[in-house]
Order: sequence, then structure tokens, then C-alpha cells
Amino acid sequence: MESLNLGGRGLTELDPDIRRHRGLRELYLHDNALTTLPEWLGDFPELRILDLSHQGITALPESIGRLGRLEFLYVSDLAITELPESLGDLGSLRYLGATDNGLEKLPAALGRLDALVELRLYGNRLTELPDGYGGLRALRELHLDGNPIERLPSTFEALTDLRVISLRANALTEFPVQLSRLPHLRQLDLRANRITALPDLAADAFPALEKLDLRWLDLDGVPAWVDALQQRGCLVYRTSAGTTQ
Repeated sequence: MESLNLGGRGLTELDPDIRRHRGLRELYLHDNALTTLPEWLGDFPELRILDLSHQGITALPESIGRLGRLEFLYVSDLAITELPESLGDLGSLRYLGATDNGLEKLPAALGRLDALVELRLYGNRLTELPDGYGGLRALRELHLDGNPIERLPSTFEALTDLRVISLRANALTEFPVQLSRLPHLRQLDLRANRITALPDLAADAFPALEKLDLRWLDLDGVPAWVDALQQRGCLVYRTSAGTTQ
């Protein structure tokens, strides 16, 4: 057996007999009534996909870091307030979805996830990200909407493969200048932050940007580089004098 789908079964605990299927590549446990997870969850050396989302799980076991071939981890809409440091040992992880939880901080160890392509953390209580996350060199999408994040690390200028970053409804007070140097960034969403001024940037800032969303920012004005983006074909959304452009 390579795939086991136990999602939506109303489970309150896991049957230890599942351990017999050590060759599992996909394990779906979403939409149950689990609140705890056993340490033997880390005993599936071939596992590629693990879905634990949408239930009352209060903590992830440290043993999850033993899933060395895991590529996709779904832990959204749980009752967790932190992620285990052991997640940094998941060297094959390409996707991490930990949205709609109560996360207030993140383990620095996640900065070691060299294979991570997409990170979704929206709907949490994060105020900052560790500087080490600038080491996520394979990252292409970063979704952080609905957090009270006040600043981005300066190390984010090293995320040279980043294509999409969404920061809607955060608490940024300064425009993240470090993102303007990313060679492949295509979409930047800064809606509904506390930014009141845009910096002066060179006309060639954001060389690959296709969409910039500045709506619901209380801006004093718009500098020339924004017009230059539009002239290059970038879609720029902004609110001005009560209208959206």
C-alpha cells in the first residue's frame, strides 16, 4: 500500500496498526477529531505527502523530523501555537502549509529547508520572521497575509528565486526595499498595511514585477519608479482620492 486516506472519518485517535504500512508514500488524516499525535508518526521512511489539516491537534510530534523524504506537509487550521524545531530536518520538503493557526513565532531551523518552494503561513499571529529565512534559496512563493508582521528581514534580498510574496493585512510601517532587488519577483501584495510613504528607488527596480498591489495604504504620493513599472507593463493597483487604480 502506497496511499492511505483516513480523512473525514471522525477519528479521535490513530490505530497503531497503521504502523504496519511502513512503505506508505501518502497519508491523509485531515478533517478528523484528533487532538494529539503519536511519536510513531515519524516511522514512515518513504512518506512524501502528509495531510493533518482541519482538526483540533494541539502539537506536532518532534518525530515528524524523521520523515526525511517528505515533500508536502499540510498542517493548516489546527490548534497549534508553535512548530517543532525538527521540521528543519525535512531536507526534501517542497511545500509547507501552516495557515490559520495560532503561531506567534517560527523556529529558526526552518531556514535550513533548502528544497522548500512554497511556504504558506497566512492567518497566524506572527510579528516577525527569523533572519535565517533568507537562506531559503529555492523559495518561489511566500504567503503571509493576515499576520501582524512589522518588518521583513534584510536577508530576504537573498531569496533570488522568489516569484510571489503576499503581505496583505499585516503591520508593516516601512516599504520592504530589499524586495526591489529580487530578479524574478512577479507579484507583490502590500494591501492594508501601515505604510505611509514609498521610498525613492531606481527606475529599474523590480525588474520582473508583473503585479504590485498598494491598495488601502495611506500614501502621501507615488514616486516615479511606480510609473516606470506601469510603463513596462506591470499592473499597479492603488487607492487614490477614494478610487482604486
